[in-house]
Order: sequence, then structure tokens, then C-alpha cells
Amino acid sequence: MPQPTYDLVVFGATSFVGQILTRYLSDYLSDAGAGDTLRWAIAGRSDAKLRQVRDTLGAAGQSVPIIVADAADEAQLQALCAQTRVVVSTVGPYALYGEPLVRVCAQTGTDYCDLTGETQWIRRMIDRYEAAARQSGARIVHCCGFDSVPSDMGVFFLQQQARQQWGEPAAHVKMRVKTLKGGASGGTVASVINVVREAAADPALRRELLDPYSLCPQRHGFTVRQHAVRSAEFDRDCGAWIAPFVMAAINERVVHRSNALAGNAYGSRFTYDEAVMTGTGLKGRVTALTMVAGLGAFMVGVLIGPVRGLMARFLLPKPGEGPSVDAQRAGRYDLRFFGRTDDGRTLRVKVTGDRDPGYGSTGKMLGQAALDLALDCRRDGVKTGRGGGFWTPATMFDERYIERLVRHAGLRFEVI
Repeated sequence: MPQPTYDLVVFGATSFVGQILTRYLSDYLSDAGAGDTLRWAIAGRSDAKLRQVRDTLGAAGQSVPIIVADAADEAQLQALCAQTRVVVSTVGPYALYGEPLVRVCAQTGTDYCDLTGETQWIRRMIDRYEAAARQSGARIVHCCGFDSVPSDMGVFFLQQQARQQWGEPAAHVKMRVKTLKGGASGGTVASVINVVREAAADPALRRELLDPYSLCPQRHGFTVRQHAVRSAEFDRDCGAWIAPFVMAAINERVVHRSNALAGNAYGSRFTYDEAVMTGTGLKGRVTALTMVAGLGAFMVGVLIGPVRGLMARFLLPKPGEGPSVDAQRAGRYDLRFFGRTDDGRTLRVKVTGDRDPGYGSTGKMLGQAALDLALDCRRDGVKTGRGGGFWTPATMFDERYIERLVRHAGLRFEVI
């Protein structure tokens, strides 16, 4: 069998996040101090737009090859996968455009990662293609952006520390968003709208989205009732009022899948939930109530056609739009993790990022996930570590990924 031409292909390089990712990889790989070298290319459906993206990379990026492939053209996707060991995809909403590529990767043994946060689509992909991925050896890793790398790797890091200190994992963990500064892109908004609309039309999907174990293997055996923050609450552990966190719906499920795939490494009665800290006193409570009302109004507005149209026209970013480079650099986040054993021992960890979470930081997290698949999960071109299947960031990459994130992606993992 002929060897692939490339180690890594960025599919969707002309999308908003795709351009961020492409620039990041170009800068990273041209830095002699980074220590990683590989053969890579960019791909998408428009040769002209791909050339425009390549032109922004400067002298170092002008030799990056271009592959033309449409997300809906399976023959072109087959040809793309035949040329590479790993595909990293930014083509979303994934529920609308992502399945053909996942199918081809699962069939051909091509490793794959993306930044989807669409739980209903991930569940469908697992059900439809996990058997093929196991047979072919394809490692499929969803959720390699802000949803859900900081959450998944944050819990993984906390549990590592718990075992070192106590010889056992923390049975109960919660994550609280202390600081979150960043904007949203049109692609993310389109993905959220699509999930809400699908759920409104499908009662079975609504039940699935309420199941905290919906991404776990079918016979997971977990029965513990999970707490979901859906209203304003006062959290004594962090000493502040809290409100629902919009990314909790995906992050919590990814963390539970990691626990299941790791053989209940966090325990069979493990609990996990996420929320946003809004402050103390009356101001904190009012802020939490305002956030709850705002989130509810957004969800209702998405379901009403005329309102959704007005929101799309005047309030929401359009696909292809997103925060400016300056806004991405000005962004940041600070996530606090609280771990507790059944007998009351506690451990606190924080995970911080130095860029806008959804874009500046996501591009770096996704890029390092792709590099991990292309380089760290292979030895002399032969796959090592996990076999084929659908993995989470924590179960595919473990501590070596944390090292990459700290050294090259602006994240920090600390016990506090």
C-alpha cells in the first residue's frame, strides 16, 4: 500500500476557525524551536479561496500544498484521505456538513479530529461508524476546541493530582467559570441554532440532550443522578452565585464519556457539573438571574422564525464572521475545578488560557490535538497507543497533550 503524501491536512482552511488554525500551524511549524516537523496541506472546496488563505501565511507558508475537496463529494473526500494520515476538520455545523468526512475516515483508517460541540451529531457518528473505525484503525477525536478540551483535560489533571495525593480519584468534581472574555463566530451561532431547532422537532432528541450519559457507551452502567445547573444558585464551594454555562451541555457529557472509556477511572459513582460564577451578594444574584433570563430568551427566539430572522440580521454574527485578531488576543479564561472525595477531602485546580476561548485559544488547542495525532500517536509512521474508535481528548492524548498545551498553546494547569 502506498504511503500517504501528508502527515496532516487541514480541511476547511478557509472557514473562520480554519484560517486561525492554518496561521497557527504555519507559524508553529516554521519555528525551529518548536521541535515538530511534518508534511501538511490545506484543503477546501475553493481553490481560489485556499490560495487567498495561503497568501496570508507569508514566505514560510507559500510552499503549503492545496487540495480541493467538497464536504459533500465522497469521491473527493476519499482522494483526500488517501493522501494523509490525519485530517483536522473545521467544516461546520458538523450536523449539516460533517458526516461524509467522518464516514470516509472511519472506512479508510484515517485519523481525525475536530472542534464540534454538537452532542446529537457525535452520538450519531459513534452509533454509525464506531465499528468501522475499530476495524480500520481510525482514531476519531471530537471536541478538540474550547468545548471540551479545558473541561476534559482539567478533570483529567485534577484526577491525576488526586491519585498522587490520596491514592484514589475525586468522586465529585465541579467546574466553575471564573473569567471568560471572548466573542462568538457565525459558525458557532449557526451550530447552536441547528441543535435547538433539531431538538424542538424531535422529542427523542430532547430526551437525549437531557441525558448526562448520552455520549457514553451503550452499556455504561452509570446510574448516579447528576446535578444540572439550570437556574441561579449559590455555590458554597466557590462562595459565589452561579448561573448555567452554555457549554456545559457538551462538556459534561464528554467528561462522562472519558470516565467510561477509561474503565471508570473516576469511579462508577462519579458526578460532574459546570456553571458560571457571577459574583457575591445581591449583585451576583441579579447577574445570575439576568444570565438565566437572557439564555432563555435566546432559546425561545431561535425557535420563532420571524424573531430568529431579526436576530440573524441585526444581532448575531454571520457564518465566516468572528472576533478580530486584537479581540482574540485580548480574550482569556479562568476555569476553577473543585474535587471532593466521599469522605470530604478536597482538591482545587485551575485551568487558564491566554486568548479568546472560542477562537484564538481553540485554534491552538485544535492544532496541538492534530499534531499529537500526527506525531505523538505514531512511531516511525506506525500508529501507537489507542486503537481505532471514537475517543475523547483525555482518553486519546492524556498527559502528553497537557504538556503540548502548556508549552505551545498558552494554557496553564495548576493546583491552587
